[in-house]
Amino acid sequence: MHKNIRIGLTHYHDCSYLPERQERVAIVMDEKLHCPEQYEMLLSNGFRRSGSTIYRPYCGLCQACQAVRIPVNDFQPSRSQKRLKNKASQLTWEMKPALDKQWYPLYERYIEQRHQNGSMYPPNQTEFETFSSCSWLTTSYIHIYDRGRLVAVAVTDMLPDSGSAFYTFYDPDSHLSLGTYAVLLQIKICQTMNKQWLYLGYQIDECPAMNYKTRFHPHQRLVNQRWHR
Repeated sequence: MHKNIRIGLTHYHDCSYLPERQERVAIVMDEKLHCPEQYEMLLSNGFRRSGSTIYRPYCGLCQACQAVRIPVNDFQPSRSQKRLKNKASQLTWEMKPALDKQWYPLYERYIEQRHQNGSMYPPNQTEFETFSSCSWLTTSYIHIYDRGRLVAVAVTDMLPDSGSAFYTFYDPDSHLSLGTYAVLLQIKICQTMNKQWLYLGYQIDECPAMNYKTRFHPHQRLVNQRWHR
């Protein structure tokens, strides 16, 4: 880790995940760190990106956000995850360099049904395109189909030694657990590409919507700047 990283701090504002709490983030200001190799180093130290901006929570006494990653070659699917893969055997997928023309109606429905109280509501096409793309990074858009119909998109950053699950949206009316399926697929792709890690972003134990991340075993959490299994 670089000893001296220039960061800027945002003002405190209402937390997006925990009621009655305030949040702020530290933003990486050094342009030389905005490249795949340096970003991978920053990922391993708890940073993430939003668009082309690299950040991490910097909320004073609150340490609720913990980065989570999966060592993909050690991953062992649970019984329910194995059942899901069997149920989803008809699904196909394609990794694309950009979102295809079918994506926005699916995204709009996902946000309106699942995240009306979230920071992405109301859905906006231009805002999501800016949020998901990055000028200095190779981002893959994994399109998942059910008999030719687009049912999910997993936005994934591909780095030299790891993948980073950036954002996933899916058909909210599907009988399949498409969010879980997307992670299983990203693990498989990382294994095929000889990556070591799949980063899942931040885990907040008090936020039920995030608890799916802890169901992939083994996984590691970054606590006090050390990864713990």
